[in-house]
Amino acid sequence: MAKLCAVLLAACAALLALGAVPSLAGDPNMLQDVCVADYISLHGPLRVNGYPCKRAENVTADDFFYGGLASAADVYGGGNPMGSVLTAADVERLPGLNTLGISMSRIDYAPWGGTNPPHSHPCATEILFVADGTLQVGFVTTSGRHITRGVPGGGGGGGGGEGVFVFPRGMMHYERSVGEAPAVAISAFDSQLPGTQRLGEAMFGAGPGVPTDVLARALQTDGGVVESIRAKFQPK
Repeated sequence: MAKLCAVLLAACAALLALGAVPSLAGDPNMLQDVCVADYISLHGPLRVNGYPCKRAENVTADDFFYGGLASAADVYGGGNPMGSVLTAADVERLPGLNTLGISMSRIDYAPWGGTNPPHSHPCATEILFVADGTLQVGFVTTSGRHITRGVPGGGGGGGGGEGVFVFPRGMMHYERSVGEAPAVAISAFDSQLPGTQRLGEAMFGAGPGVPTDVLARALQTDGGVVESIRAKFQPK
């Protein structure tokens, strides 16, 4: 429990640091004390860059609480091929975040290869705090440079204690567990809903589908290989 508290405190500090970035780097500034997301009145007259606001008299303390980051996820459940599970604390699960421009998530990784596959967050910069295990992380710049390194956690045996790594907004990035113990990381974002675009799903799982010949040219392969890969993805 003490370790989890330390992790969450570090993540909160990261959120404050992200909040110091100029407003163009995150969600627009709010114009009221709170705007708790009203999931029911999505077609109401008041709209913001997010959800409409719940009436002030209906706001409760529970609107600002979420306990989902405390528990480890089952990284092997449901035939999970990646060996990782992300638990988000964003505006879709924590209504009090609406218009505040921040969110968090917890990622659990299986040992030796549990992977959060290549993806990007078009709406947010991410700062990742490794609490347990050791991760190999990296992102790719628009000039094609691969920035990567190992990041130790409290149980990673790296000698430097828990580590932090930053993924710039919109850059394709990934994490992979490289230790014999399960890994846990906490991420903080400067957006209430960072958005996630996964590379594999975007190319092969998007409906009605990127044309096979386009992907074949882009990947410098043939249509048969593209269709073989596409068959592994569920169309959206």
